Amino acid sequence: MAKAKAPRRTLDSYTVKPINKTVKPGDCVLMRPSDPSKPSYVAKIERIESDGRGPHVRVRVRWYYRPEESIGGRRQFHGSKEVFLSDHYDTQSADTIEGKCMVHSFKNYTKLDAVGNDDFFCRFEYNSSTGAFNPDRVAVYCKCEMPYNPDDLMVQCEGCSDWFHPVCIEMSAEEAQRLDHFFCENCSSEGQKKLQNSHNTRQSDAKVSSSTGVLSVF
Repeated sequence: MAKAKAPRRTLDSYTVKPINKTVKPGDCVLMRPSDPSKPSYVAKIERIESDGRGPHVRVRVRWYYRPEESIGGRRQFHGSKEVFLSDHYDTQSADTIEGKCMVHSFKNYTKLDAVGNDDFFCRFEYNSSTGAFNPDRVAVYCKCEMPYNPDDLMVQCEGCSDWFHPVCIEMSAEEAQRLDHFFCENCSSEGQKKLQNSHNTRQSDAKVSSSTGVLSVF
């Protein structure tokens, strides 16, 4: 007669011995891919379970997809550390966890003083079967009308508050970083008058940064 399966136990946390790190539900982790030539998978732990009889522990995870893993593939505005929170769930051995990581909101990521190897950001949820994104609209900037990529340098116009890639306004990155004031082509005449009439022009405190703008279909 077959032995009854031992009931699974839900764990509050688990220490992954090979990396000596303790993980718990809600943590984001890097997981070993079956193909060693591929980068580590990024996942969010939903649940940790022990088989109740032996030391084997499994984790229920929700996968993050990298842009190149999505149906549409990587696009120009996707950041190098961007991932999408998918609707793809799976159960894996806890031994495949290679390390812990942090998936930031897009806003918090743009405020980081330094981006580490284990820092990622997410601004979309992704449907793995249809390729649909939520939200399906993103802010666009510059003359090229592209969404913001936090890897790219942009300068802000003091007139209209839009943001521009230096290359799109025929400027080098070095020139952009030296700017005290910037007015785009549409605002330049009015902007120069304001500067000339001002007795106390103050230096820009954040002219090379991240930004907000109008919405456009993804």
